Amino acid sequence: MSASRPAARRELHLNAFLKPPGEFLAAWRHPDSVADAGVNIRHVVELARTAERARFDAIFFADLVGVPFADQEVLRRVSVVNDSFEPTTLLAALATATSHIGLIATASTTYTEPYHLARTFASLDHLSGGRIGWNLVTSLNDAEARNFGLDRHVDHEVRYERAAEFFDVVTGLWDSFDDDAFLHDQHGGLYFDETKLHWLDHQGRHFRVRGPLNIARPPQGRPVIVQAGSSDTGVSLAASVADVVFTHHPDLAGAQAFYADLKARAAAAGRDPDQVIVLPGLSVLVGATKAEAEDRLDRLSALLDPRVALADLAYWLGGVDLASHPLDGPLPELPLSNQSQSAQAHLLHRARDEGLTIRQLAAQLARDTRTITGTAQSIADHIEEWFTGRAADGFNVIFPYLPDPLDDFATQVIPELRRRGLFRTDYPGRTLRDTLGLPRPPSRWSSPHPATEGTSR
Repeated sequence: MSASRPAARRELHLNAFLKPPGEFLAAWRHPDSVADAGVNIRHVVELARTAERARFDAIFFADLVGVPFADQEVLRRVSVVNDSFEPTTLLAALATATSHIGLIATASTTYTEPYHLARTFASLDHLSGGRIGWNLVTSLNDAEARNFGLDRHVDHEVRYERAAEFFDVVTGLWDSFDDDAFLHDQHGGLYFDETKLHWLDHQGRHFRVRGPLNIARPPQGRPVIVQAGSSDTGVSLAASVADVVFTHHPDLAGAQAFYADLKARAAAAGRDPDQVIVLPGLSVLVGATKAEAEDRLDRLSALLDPRVALADLAYWLGGVDLASHPLDGPLPELPLSNQSQSAQAHLLHRARDEGLTIRQLAAQLARDTRTITGTAQSIADHIEEWFTGRAADGFNVIFPYLPDPLDDFATQVIPELRRRGLFRTDYPGRTLRDTLGLPRPPSRWSSPHPATEGTSR
């Protein structure tokens, strides 16, 4: 009787959340930032190369297809929603400027069409040699809806129903050709084997898509799927389709509970839970001492105009008009948001649990109390505790401003993680799936074939 094989060693995964010039709404005002970073390609390329030198798994670019703040006194004081690259276009540029790091972009299932998205991300995966990820989102707010002929954002449950069907159509389109369909037989005059072309013929509640997609199957089979919904519906979708899940939790116990729940849901959906990678957000500022790091955060926080802080709080609470309530009074009772329900719930719980006024809650959000400040050793302690405690498979690392906090993490925290044996020294392969330790998905038409073509699964 052969001995049982030892369990595979878990590997820590690190994604760099790059929002030039940084996550903080006043990051563009920091004297060490690049004010026009959102449209400065040389600067963004250097950020990507810094992350690649440090061997981050991937870099990620978020997106909105609208401007969230209606008040121009607020809007004119922020950069990131006003002046930034469309992220899939940016990935095409970064694919030629990097060689190994994964490249992930947000694209909405509510305000785009499956064929366009499938073609874009398949093209990007070919351009990059198999390093692309798609952050599947349902969008956030009414401002986005109004750019697409609607008066208000699509209902939460309808958005997620559409997203599930959207995913099914996109992945079906990526399987239009078998991996070995293209012959490129110049002598015989045959470009591809017609028996290895599959017509999707999808007909569902939200979409009718005939196919096929007019590009070869992506190098990864399909780009890595990322999802970040934290409502019950969002978590169910993530457990069913996502390779990587971005999430936010303020404490270890909450993160552990989410981690266990998501993995259990993935197993119930017939998936290997070890192939669903959970990456909580980790906002960091490194200093030689904790006091130095705290001082850096204080100086950054002081740059945010109070009007922007209040508007940002109102936005995450679902667009409520806070100006009509006393700022030194408690939050009013609020209806369930049609935007990010998990973000609204988190802020409401924080205000109730800590007895915060509207002004105090806005100040906390402005200072970004999620940010971990400390030495490289203390930040590595936090990462190790959450990773070994099964609260995370790694982290979506967020930088309040750029480039210095990214440089500090790359040159101080990552070497400390390597010293502890937690993080690799090189990339294990060429594709993002290689880096994440994820298998290449077979085509839905792989043997045994479905009984009939023309039905999307």
